[in-house]
Amino acid sequence: MSERKRKVKKSNQDHHVGKVKIGGLLIAMGVVFGDIGTSPLYVMKAIIEGNGGLAYVSEDFILGSVSLVFWVLTLLTTIKYVTFALRADNHGEGGIFSLYTLVRKISKYLIYPAMIGGAALLADSMLTPAMTITSAVEGLQGIPLFFDHFGYNQNVIIVIALFIMLILFSIQRFGTTLIGKAFGPIMLGWFTFIAAMGIYRLSGDLSILRALNPYYAIHTLFSDDNKKGLLILGSILLATTGAEDLYADLGHVGRKNIRISWAYVKVCLLLNYFGQAAWIISVRNQTVYQNMEHLNPFFQIIPKSISLFSVIFATIAAIIASQALISGSYTLVSEAIKLKLLPRLRIYYPSKVKGQLYIPVVNTILMLGSMGIVLYFRTSAHMESAYGLAITVTMMMTTTLLFFYFRYNRSTAKFIPYLMLLFFGPIEIAFFVSNLAKLFHGGYVAVLIALFIFGIMLIWERGSKITEQFTERVSLYDYMGQLNRLTKDESIPVYQTNIVFLTSNLKGHRIGKEIMYSILDKRPKRAKVYWFVNVLVTDEPYTREYYVDMMGTNYIVNVQLHLGFKVEQEVNVFLRQIVTELMEEGKLPKQPQRYSTTPNRQVGDFCFVLIREELSRVKGLKVMDRLVMQAKLAIKKITVSPARWFGLEYSDVKIEHVPITLGKKACRKLTQVQVDEFTESDEEVE
Repeated sequence: MSERKRKVKKSNQDHHVGKVKIGGLLIAMGVVFGDIGTSPLYVMKAIIEGNGGLAYVSEDFILGSVSLVFWVLTLLTTIKYVTFALRADNHGEGGIFSLYTLVRKISKYLIYPAMIGGAALLADSMLTPAMTITSAVEGLQGIPLFFDHFGYNQNVIIVIALFIMLILFSIQRFGTTLIGKAFGPIMLGWFTFIAAMGIYRLSGDLSILRALNPYYAIHTLFSDDNKKGLLILGSILLATTGAEDLYADLGHVGRKNIRISWAYVKVCLLLNYFGQAAWIISVRNQTVYQNMEHLNPFFQIIPKSISLFSVIFATIAAIIASQALISGSYTLVSEAIKLKLLPRLRIYYPSKVKGQLYIPVVNTILMLGSMGIVLYFRTSAHMESAYGLAITVTMMMTTTLLFFYFRYNRSTAKFIPYLMLLFFGPIEIAFFVSNLAKLFHGGYVAVLIALFIFGIMLIWERGSKITEQFTERVSLYDYMGQLNRLTKDESIPVYQTNIVFLTSNLKGHRIGKEIMYSILDKRPKRAKVYWFVNVLVTDEPYTREYYVDMMGTNYIVNVQLHLGFKVEQEVNVFLRQIVTELMEEGKLPKQPQRYSTTPNRQVGDFCFVLIREELSRVKGLKVMDRLVMQAKLAIKKITVSPARWFGLEYSDVKIEHVPITLGKKACRKLTQVQVDEFTESDEEVE
């Protein structure tokens, strides 16, 4: 019987954040609620403009609109995400990919809602910086000193917004640990500030609080005062953008911290929305406001004496909201890569803060995309058309995965998942339809971005299935004799003391035939120990385990690394631990080195052999599958090398090219003929 070994390097529970602390509440303010916290900058503005302007709104319409905002925040954000979604945690981690790892064993088709939702969320991450920063900077147009010099010149606003975004994306490579510590206190001040401004406008008339009655919300949807009908939901949804990020940031903060801090955040948001609504009702008949371009109720309710301060504060809050989305994008992409839904990209860890990543390619794409959106749409009002569609799609996909999670969770009552689906499903479909109506008014931008990302995911996922379907594996037991003789064959020079083959094509004792071909046929590789290493990404986020099977030998080590989808795949570091422990247990002979800078070194040199695949000419493979494989291999050539991904850039690495034979080999045979003399060729051979 072959031996099997299990080691746990670090407890998974160390990463679970559950205690309520002041620091945790402040982090939630700065990280979790940045996006939803800047929604008051543009929600009421979008509602007014969508109805034709201030001159066309009535008191009942404003009451109904703010009532819709209240109930959307209550139903979608509070009940769906804060109450239900936060319960679906994967060892303390949240987000659509974490949720997918909890349900993927239920059905292979659940990969598609996860990919669609992830792609839409990444598209939203590109739109958020453009939308929030532009909205904040547009507040300068309400400051007399700025207006006297530039008026409503949007070009100035665009230049300022682009400059801020350029700085924001440029500092990502250095990490945000230092300034990140200030995010929580700043956002606490922001929420307190917007609440105070709401109370300031509410102090004269509390009748606006009638909007808490759902009657006004329902009545407005079908009222003649509402020029857009059900399509008004497209603007209302902007109030809850950021709810998905709330779930995704579960691992950074913890469930209790999010729930407690949300109570304060929600009150502050509602006070500001109600204050804006009260101001709109009070001035809706005044010509001076009816004729004002780019009217934004958020900045109008603020006293003129602190208008400049409010614009600066709003811009800082928008930057923090954008930073949270950018950091979230890095995490989302990292998870997708480890789940084999995206190609490997170069990832840096700019600080010692847990979970802080930097992915240069993602950063560049987000920066160019966000700045391109600003240049294309020019105003925040035009961006609103594209903003809601992406997040609505993500919400629908999350609801789908949540249904399956609660459906197969034994601790949940059987009726809850069906009740949740029947309740939230129609609401989110209504929001989706209302946003779909904006498709040709800018929504297509979000759709194209999401489709592009989804297309790459689809190619990667389908390509992996095709390779798995047609791959040819052989048993290591069938080659043990040859490997044993090769290790002792002194007529062949030693290739390396330890040769490590990193491969995903390894199941039990069966390994890809191309690896045995590399050892025995291409050029016999003599070594003392042959390592076959497979990295398996687990459903748990922070697993660090390994299994070893030496098959009763001291020259074959079959290793399977079980790493969580949030763990950095530093194979070089992990192998050092494994070889040391095997030698200490006497299962692997020591390998003393005659020449070494390390005194009494007992571990020999290592060579990592990586197989690079090339598509061979075959028949029997469907045209679409061939196109998918060609696309996948083309993308591979421009992504980070496996050596860098596995932390081997400073190790001895050999790259070997082998053909992937998918389908049946094309039969090409020559026919021998008898002739009296060779026919002269028309082609000259140089």
